[in-house]
Amino acid sequence: MTRIVRILCVALLTITGLGIASAPARADDKCDRRIHQAEDKLRDAVQRHGEDSKQARKRRHELEEAKRQCGDHHDMDHHDMDHHDQH
Repeated sequence: MTRIVRILCVALLTITGLGIASAPARADDKCDRRIHQAEDKLRDAVQRHGEDSKQARKRRHELEEAKRQCGDHHDMDHHDMDHHDQH
């Protein structure tokens, strides 16, 4: 009985650890998706209403807000990718 309990405890800890380890990746995916959606909406607003329209200004503000809420990791990821492309 004790051996079965140990095996179950180890399995539970392993599953919990895997779930916790994947949480930041899901948060990053959510941030990336939100930023890309904001970029698409900005591009659409500029095409439909012009670069200096109130719609474009609103979408720029929403994009900046999404980037701010997601933190600097997004900018660093793109910087690293840009740096990699140059070499």
